[in-house]
Amino acid sequence: MGHEIESLRTSWFFVLSLLPPPIEEIVINIRFKVKQTFGNRIGTDLKESRINWKVIVLFIPIAFITYLFHESGHWLSGELSGNDMTISLNNSSPASGFYLDESHALWSAAGGPLFTIIQALVFLWITWITKSIYAYAFAFFAVFSRFFSLVFGGIDLQDEARIASMLDLNKYMIAAIVLMLLFLILWRGNRILKLNMKAVGYFTVLGTFAILIVIGVNKFIT
Repeated sequence: MGHEIESLRTSWFFVLSLLPPPIEEIVINIRFKVKQTFGNRIGTDLKESRINWKVIVLFIPIAFITYLFHESGHWLSGELSGNDMTISLNNSSPASGFYLDESHALWSAAGGPLFTIIQALVFLWITWITKSIYAYAFAFFAVFSRFFSLVFGGIDLQDEARIASMLDLNKYMIAAIVLMLLFLILWRGNRILKLNMKAVGYFTVLGTFAILIVIGVNKFIT
């Protein structure tokens, strides 16, 4: 096999030497571009997207913080209504199994998405002030976590659908409003840091892995 490879290599250089200089230069440039590895391209993209190892590692605690903050919205709304609430990584509900009043269920359901929007807005503001990619990561994940849940988690199981049901609205209406607000926040964050859609794609990959870790941990501890 080694002799065959060496023979092919010798034949290649022989053929290359027969080409006129302009064509030879073109062929060499093409070979150079082809030799650029997939890893090099990924590395360049990540650099342009301002994603370094710190951002990658940070996505894991960001995911857990975002989920707990979202559930804290449910918990706080329920507690302020006079209910004894429980809270976990991906759920918050009355300890008794029911709310003292139907309206309490509505306010508690609204607390989660409201806290997620607050997180996105606060870290958008920090991103605007500091131009920090780390602050942007917090804002991005707040947006992405709701998008992921609504699209892949089954909309009927989500807070927005429950709110719409209690208000006798189309089940997609509240979800559409929440996502529209969050996407506007994300769009503004991208403009502030001058991030393109390729960067959003890489952040989406990081967000997906982080969510899968949270789901795995939640299943393990419950």
